Amino acid sequence: MLKSMIAGHDGAVAPEAEAQSSADRTPWALASLSLSMLLPSLGISIANVALPTLAQAFGASFQAVQWIVLAYLLAITTLIVSAGRLGDLTGRRRLLLAGLAVFTTASVLCGVAPTLWLLIAARAAQGLGAAVMMALTMAFVGDTVPKEKTGSAMGLLGTMSAIGTALGPSLGGVLIAWLGWRAIFLVSAPLGVATFLFAFRTLPADRGGAKTDRAGFDLAGTLLLALTLAAYALAMTLGRGSFGPLNMVLLLAAAFGVGLFVRTETRAASPLIQLAMFRDPALGAGLAMSALVSAVLMATLVVGPFYLAQGLGLEAAMVGAVLSAGPLVAALTGVPAGRIADRLGASRMTVAGLVGIAAGCLLLAALPTRFGIAGYIASLVVMTIGYALFQTANNTVVMSDVRPEQRGVVSGMLNLSRNLGLVTGASVMGAVFAFASAAADITAAHPEAVASGMRITFAVAAVLIVIALAIALGGRVLAERSFRGTSATETYDP
Repeated sequence: MLKSMIAGHDGAVAPEAEAQSSADRTPWALASLSLSMLLPSLGISIANVALPTLAQAFGASFQAVQWIVLAYLLAITTLIVSAGRLGDLTGRRRLLLAGLAVFTTASVLCGVAPTLWLLIAARAAQGLGAAVMMALTMAFVGDTVPKEKTGSAMGLLGTMSAIGTALGPSLGGVLIAWLGWRAIFLVSAPLGVATFLFAFRTLPADRGGAKTDRAGFDLAGTLLLALTLAAYALAMTLGRGSFGPLNMVLLLAAAFGVGLFVRTETRAASPLIQLAMFRDPALGAGLAMSALVSAVLMATLVVGPFYLAQGLGLEAAMVGAVLSAGPLVAALTGVPAGRIADRLGASRMTVAGLVGIAAGCLLLAALPTRFGIAGYIASLVVMTIGYALFQTANNTVVMSDVRPEQRGVVSGMLNLSRNLGLVTGASVMGAVFAFASAAADITAAHPEAVASGMRITFAVAAVLIVIALAIALGGRVLAERSFRGTSATETYDP
């Protein structure tokens, strides 16, 4: 009886009922997306703590077991844009479920791997699933959340990413102590199954109908981009930041690949990335700022442990506890940051967040050498709050006005810019720290030398954030001019 009242003569459900049903599903859909964001972050951080144990278990060198982390990151970096584009073409729900299945299966394979190289191969497959999950999770926000609440949703996803990053080391340490190293990978299997079932029940079905960009998948562009990004990531990570002939060859190959990729995309019938999108000042500025901020954030992960251990003489457990302050603050501030962005405007909060990050960099350059652990934590809290505001607001600005058929690829590009920033920051900021410390071996450097490297590194980081601020303000000016020009044209046009 109720269905007959709601349905029309053709049996279709009334728009009001469909809208109400969508609103009822939104919290549950956001919950499944949150879990889909947490798992890839957990997959990164939980493996780091196991590297010494894995080196002993397989009788391998530290350089060899580093590939357990590197294979995962390389898979995400090289495939995340392609995953977003494929989701736009084939259906985001269908591909996200496939990504969850791959991630879960690969987690089991990691846990039962008999040799180091099979474990590395399984981690690469796990990274493939993670790339799909990361690329499509943000893209789904536009399909499940009203536009005026986009900031809050982005803040929630940022919070879940921070929780996964913060939870990894502590959870991994407990699992290794109780059950052995295999448990750190196997724990993702039941979580993956639960997330798959949750997403299957709550995410909206893929919309049917013809899509304007469904002419085909750009295989040539996909392979070129993957090879180019792999060459760049390897150039930045091999050799621990010291550039040798192999690093230079890889960097030149990456530069050549960029040119070849651009040429291929201009001729492709259905390009992986439509280069005309970069004419949008908000998109170009958002990607550039994301890369710069991520590079600076990486400095806290690269420089921070050395300063805390060498400069302040902390034990490893205390170093981990101090470093966990950043992700914990990010987890607590992500959702409030999203609500503030919705209320006060994402563009304003992007600038406010960058100001907070710059202040945190300057404080990190000055306070720890005077006030020790308290100065470091206070500076890190200021930086993290600024980062939470920036990340949520910048993601909201970039994703809010994207056409539905391009949400996947733009989400992938946003994640790509962040990953490239992290990879670049690990190399460049690490090199700045080593140079500023003037020590041949940083692990044996004098505390004063480490403190000097700390000050100079975060002074350079503050300069990078000032550049990001200039990009933010310049992007706002260009966007306002574009809006005024459009408005004038629309007013004049009869």
